[in-house]
Amino acid sequence: MGKKHSPKFLAIVESARSAIPECDAVDLRAMLEDGDALLILDVRERHEFEAGHLLGAIHVGKGVLERDIEKHDVGEGDRMVLYCGGGFRSAIAAKSLQEMGYSNAYSLWGGWRAIQAEGLPLAP
Repeated sequence: MGKKHSPKFLAIVESARSAIPECDAVDLRAMLEDGDALLILDVRERHEFEAGHLLGAIHVGKGVLERDIEKHDVGEGDRMVLYCGGGFRSAIAAKSLQEMGYSNAYSLWGGWRAIQAEGLPLAP
């Protein structure tokens, strides 16, 4: 059974989702294979990342994303995909990056569960 989120949290998520680009795991697979530069950000908590993550993903937790994004070599127009457990936190994080001027930040709808279901490469 999935988590039951509060109505106010869901409202924030839906507002963010309406303002940012999203992709699903099939889209992510295509992005990974198209040869264009792509930065993958795992915005989950550190313990979630350490328990398993997409191969090549960089961990930048949602709680420190705005503070730490500039520590990574990413330009405002660079294509990036953010993911969390299911696509809720990553939508809010992508909206925040958009507000900071990062115009090509996608949120992965379905998040970690979708990555696993799609059979994308996982870090050992």
